[in-house]
This record gives sequence, structure tokens and C-alpha cells, in this order.
Amino acid sequence: MKEQRTTSPWHSLIPGAVLVVAIQLAALSLAPPASAQTIVDEWAAVKAPAPPELKPVTITSIGETAFLVLDIQKQNCVPRPRCVAALPRVQKLLAQARAKGMTVIHSMFTGNLADILPEATPRPGEPVVNAGPDKFIGTDLEKILKEKGIKTVIAVGTAAHGAVLYTVSGAVFRGLKAIVPVDGMAAENTYIEQYVTHQLVAGPRLGPAVTLTKFDLITF
Repeated sequence: MKEQRTTSPWHSLIPGAVLVVAIQLAALSLAPPASAQTIVDEWAAVKAPAPPELKPVTITSIGETAFLVLDIQKQNCVPRPRCVAALPRVQKLLAQARAKGMTVIHSMFTGNLADILPEATPRPGEPVVNAGPDKFIGTDLEKILKEKGIKTVIAVGTAAHGAVLYTVSGAVFRGLKAIVPVDGMAAENTYIEQYVTHQLVAGPRLGPAVTLTKFDLITF
């Protein structure tokens, strides 16, 4: 009598099962450790990038340049010491821009002109737009710039991570160039100003169109 051999149906699956297990183990070996799944897990190890170069700027095309004075109001500038410290420099650059006949445009986040600090008070005929962080949204800012043939904006104001970041981004996304004095954009702490500065030079489409500078590096 021949010996009968019983073959379990599982025998044919063993090679495939081994392969699946091997693939799973390989995937696990390549996956990052569970402790590094988010930036929060690596927060303490993050290193700030090198400071960006601040470049000298000479404004030659006065008629194609607009000076944007963003949200310099008592509600948000006075509580930020760096904003208050920048007011004399803002006032000086504003005077120079006006003397050259440059377009000056102001913004607010409230509806009361009296809230704008004296150093940045609009003169008669200077447009004022009222909006949230992006001054292009719900205002005539884009229309004003186009009608005046503006190709470059200089932006100062507060907050750095509000009106400055979003309005400069909005300008660039509409095909304009931007000049930003880093000592003219204030926030409530240095980390915010640092990340905004980095975003302006490293953000998509922003870097090639944004020039970072300082007040004393700007000439007419």
C-alpha cells in the first residue's frame, strides 16, 4: 500500500506569507522613528537658517514705485516696542518719498483715521484702504496700483506676520516687486519677525521678487 501524503492548503501560501512579512519588516526599517513623526517631536533640535543678506536699494523709478504704510495704528503699534522704535525712521522715509513725489498708500484694520499714529498720518490725496491682513482683499489697492503704473512697492508696518507678510505676498502674486526694510516691520516677539523674514526670502515665488533691506540702506 502506498503511503498517502496529506498536503495542507497552507503550504502553498507559506512563500507568499514570508514575502509579505519581509516587505513589512523592510518598510518598518525605513520608516522614521515614532518620535520624529511631526515637527513638534523635533522642535528642540531645529536650527535657524543663516540671516539673509540685507541689500542696498536705490529708488530710481519713482513714478513706478509706491510706499505702503501698513496699519501703523495706536492699537497695534504702541504695544510693540520695535514698532514704536521704528516710527522716526518710518517718518523720515515717508518724508523723502513724498518729497520725490512717490505714490504713498496707507492701510488700516479699523475704520477710524484718528487711530493712525502721527508719524504715519495720511496727507490729503493719499489713498487709505481698510482691510484685514491682506490689503488687496476687499479694497481698491490693486486698482490704485495699476492705474498709477506701479511695478514696485516698499512696505513697512505692523504686524510683520499680518499686514506686511500678506500684503507683500499679495503684491508679488500680482506680478509686482517688493522692497521690505526688516527694521520697519514689527511683531510682538523676535521669533515672529525672524520667520517672516525667512518666508519673504524663501517662500514660493517670493524670494526672487522681494528685496530685504534696512532704512539706512535705501536711497533716492
